[in-house]
Amino acid sequence: MGTHIPGPEPRPDGGVDAVAAAGGLHRYQLWLHAEYGPVVRFQLPGAETAVSVADPVLLEATAHIDKRPERLFEFLAPLCEAGNLQVLPAEEHTPWRRVLLSVLAGRPSHERHFERFTELTTSLADRWAGQGEQEPVALQKELTALSLRMIGAYALGGDAADPEKVIAAFEEVLTEYLGRLYQVPVPGTEEERARRAEQALAYLRATVDRVLTAHRPDSRTDRSDLIGALVAAGEDPARIRDTVMVAMLAAHHTTGVAVSWTLHLLGRHPEVAERVAGELDRVLGDRAVPGYADLRRLTYLDMVLKESMRLFPPGPYGARETTEALVLGAYEVPAGTVIFYPFWAVHLNPDHWPEPERFVPERFLPEEVAKRPRLAYIPFGLGPRSCEGAGLATVEAQLVLAVLLKRFRFRPVPGHEVTPIERFVLWAADDIRMFVSRREVGAGSP
Repeated sequence: MGTHIPGPEPRPDGGVDAVAAAGGLHRYQLWLHAEYGPVVRFQLPGAETAVSVADPVLLEATAHIDKRPERLFEFLAPLCEAGNLQVLPAEEHTPWRRVLLSVLAGRPSHERHFERFTELTTSLADRWAGQGEQEPVALQKELTALSLRMIGAYALGGDAADPEKVIAAFEEVLTEYLGRLYQVPVPGTEEERARRAEQALAYLRATVDRVLTAHRPDSRTDRSDLIGALVAAGEDPARIRDTVMVAMLAAHHTTGVAVSWTLHLLGRHPEVAERVAGELDRVLGDRAVPGYADLRRLTYLDMVLKESMRLFPPGPYGARETTEALVLGAYEVPAGTVIFYPFWAVHLNPDHWPEPERFVPERFLPEEVAKRPRLAYIPFGLGPRSCEGAGLATVEAQLVLAVLLKRFRFRPVPGHEVTPIERFVLWAADDIRMFVSRREVGAGSP
């Protein structure tokens, strides 16, 4: 590799201690780029050496890459039967992605599931309304459970016999595989845990199979049905099961996490929360929930969500592998190099985001967006491996925020420290605890 790419001296432990000392890979990236500039060579645990790029203009040169480094995604392999979907070769990945986007990015799909998403969100809000206002709510725990219910309803239709059992099984699988990755202490011996995870995985696959058998390939494809579209595209059952598992994995964390961080920021900026509440009252009147068409009119809420995903991107980074030599500014990068996308460092790049740590939703006014390079804001990644579910996740997050902020005020719990840590997504070390109190629906500002 071109040794002239700046970076720290290699260490015998492959960089593990440097990452730990910084407080995680996401924080290490911020330090690396502050220290060495927009293109940095560093030791990435699990991949030897990688080149991290925090400049959105230079990122354009990598946007076409359709290969992920296999070793970094090995931990997800046990979830897949027909080949790890995170690292499928381009010739298999492209048609699969096309089917996914035809459903996940499409309005028919969002509209069809909107009512069910609204019911699930309202039922959580009703529960919060029923508990005392002195009892803080653990937002990430509650909201990731909600997003798992949503993606369960979405990916399995209304066909999962026991949604709560699906959620419990999925949590079991995640705890085991992500626990291994992050050495998180989990109860039980290794054998017991592995057996529980295997049983949970088998149960989930059987659940998907039941839904699959209900889909006749000869029936006209419903453009809003994920499993139906995969059946119609001729994907085999194992690949369809894998797709549902990976969709659940991706969606369950990110939406709940994005909404939690947004509520956290609004709790710290009551004047912004008031503006959101005012917009909701103006657009919805005395209705407690938005319709699908209302979301487009909630322009300030959308800016708030975007700014919070800039400051706390749910997935804090991505990675690709070059298949040919690349030029990044003054540097040449050979084929076979791991290119690291430090979303957090890109989103806090002061060249494109003045006072990057400040929460300023107005950064996403159309005229402000037009001044920035396209890849200055990449919460869903970039290029042919960017998140297929970005459109769906945005609709879910806007809906959940609209329902909750129409009904409640969120206040930080005094003395509760909120520390971002990296656990596959950008998590808070001890959750995000907030007091939830009712606001008068339709009452405007207090």
